Amino acid sequence: MAEDARDFRGYGASPPDITWPGGARLAVNFVLNYEEGSEYSFQDGDGRTDTTLTEVATARVPQGMRDLAAESMFEYGARVGFWRLYRLFRDRGLPLTVFASALALERNPAAAAAIAATDWDIVCHGWRWVEHYHLDEATEREHIARSHETLKRLVGRAPQGWYCRYSRGPATRRLVVEHGGFDYDSDAYNDELPYWVQVAGRPHLVVPYSLATNDAKLVGGPLVTGRAFAEFLIESFEELLREAPLHPRMMSVGMHTRVLGQPGRLAGLRTFLDHIEGRAGVWVCRRADLAGHWRALVPPPGGQP
Repeated sequence: MAEDARDFRGYGASPPDITWPGGARLAVNFVLNYEEGSEYSFQDGDGRTDTTLTEVATARVPQGMRDLAAESMFEYGARVGFWRLYRLFRDRGLPLTVFASALALERNPAAAAAIAATDWDIVCHGWRWVEHYHLDEATEREHIARSHETLKRLVGRAPQGWYCRYSRGPATRRLVVEHGGFDYDSDAYNDELPYWVQVAGRPHLVVPYSLATNDAKLVGGPLVTGRAFAEFLIESFEELLREAPLHPRMMSVGMHTRVLGQPGRLAGLRTFLDHIEGRAGVWVCRRADLAGHWRALVPPPGGQP
């Protein structure tokens, strides 16, 4: 298959029949997106305020003016929401993956230090929280290198994975492989298991993400309660667990500090955590652990990269 061609077949009816550590058949990975301070803003010369995943469905401030309300909602995520989610996962001793935009974390040294003091793994979410399909290749290459170096400096360990804002551009995966500092990327939504692709003649691991089991659904529309989010997560989890004897599966739960960090929504996450605690056949893991386990049990065609 040509590089980057669309693949509608995947594993089909015969996914690799592996088990996760401890004999588990369902891997659950919680992902905290840290983006606040790296989004589009007038202060960073973008000529607009980013209103994505804020509490208003449409911007009310005229185009060309700063939207101070939206800016404030982003600030909430860094000032309050992060710490609420941080305490929840720290106090429960749960593994967590942080999708971190490097500039955002650089602008909150206390958050960077808190993450550094944990054993959570880091996935590079870009230098800034901007769409990479808008970047020319030279700029994108510079963003990838700068974000990797910055996160390694801030947290004391290198990011092992890569994930764009929403969608990678045509050159992104090749540039990530060319950089050489990443073990995998998560720029895909097309499967519930990792898989290998060929990039510039080299095997490269993809660990898909999900926008279905993601708190992005909780903003921009009618009020959605934390309870409703918990129900959707629980129903997804239970269905995957029913399928697990037939095929191993993974579940990614996407969270944002300015979204799920709100108290009413966090209650739904707490309900889901209570539901899965101690369940047999389930491995709650970091994304890097998931990628490493897959790499060990399902090497790329032709052997180790």
